[in-house]
Amino acid sequence: MSLTVVGSVAFDALETPFGKRDRVLGGAATHFGLSASFFTEVNAVGVVGGDFTDAEWDVFRRHHINTDDIEVVPDGKTFFWSGRYDYDMNTAQTLDTQLTVFATFAPKISKNSKKAPVVFLANIQPTLQLGVRKQCENAEFVAMDTMNYWISSVKDELLETVKAVDCIIINDAEARQLTDEPNIHKAAKAIMDLGLRAVVIKRGEYGATLFTPTSFFSTPAYPLESVFDPTGAGDTFAGGFMGYIAAQKDINDDTLRRACVYGSVMASFNVEKFGTERVDELDYPEINQRFKDFKRMTHFDDIPFERAVTA
Repeated sequence: MSLTVVGSVAFDALETPFGKRDRVLGGAATHFGLSASFFTEVNAVGVVGGDFTDAEWDVFRRHHINTDDIEVVPDGKTFFWSGRYDYDMNTAQTLDTQLTVFATFAPKISKNSKKAPVVFLANIQPTLQLGVRKQCENAEFVAMDTMNYWISSVKDELLETVKAVDCIIINDAEARQLTDEPNIHKAAKAIMDLGLRAVVIKRGEYGATLFTPTSFFSTPAYPLESVFDPTGAGDTFAGGFMGYIAAQKDINDDTLRRACVYGSVMASFNVEKFGTERVDELDYPEINQRFKDFKRMTHFDDIPFERAVTA
């Protein structure tokens, strides 16, 4: 099955304890699309300015991502974000945000993108997400992301959008804020009660947790000695998760569990270099080997404990 993602395409300036980049390709749709492209055909919907060069387009071309629905505003500038990470790599300090062409982004969805059975609504204004969902009325599985800003500023509109999708992929702080529940298990149940098929809560360096109406599943983060840049890791996780789902015939609990592991696999590669650098150079043997590593890390024998009885 093909997949459509709607979200930002951007330039990032990044600074971490391990290095600095003044201008790299970024954005939610970019990180998601590259990750998902290893599993299925991807249609990207977004907007860029005239400063988006062949070097950036080539990244999409190398991964056979359909960019027909990425609008180009010739006299505009591409969305720009600058951030810095200290040794707590879970938290970014925003230094500069320039929405530019993204400020007036109105997704234009072609017939081809509307036909995709799987759709991901990356972090944009909730009413825009809902509008895309209504245009993709025949989609079999639709997931979304959001952020604390939308939760605090337009919560009612956001909840209406959540009710229209099958799955939400958010971090633990956002889940708590959305539901006013301090416990993520209670928070996930409250979100599930809105009618979703699945809730995925990202927990940064601690992995991710999947909730469905009948099951619970948790995957750890891959143990890495060096994390260079966590920017886009959440979107890369979502790309692996949704890309794997799009490649399957049936979407059941087992599918969703494996999708969580593939999401964690892809996110683990994303943080090893800056921006899209690591995922852009990935190959399938690396992905499959790391998937096997996850299986080995989490496997244990089902041997019940029996206490020895002494006289």
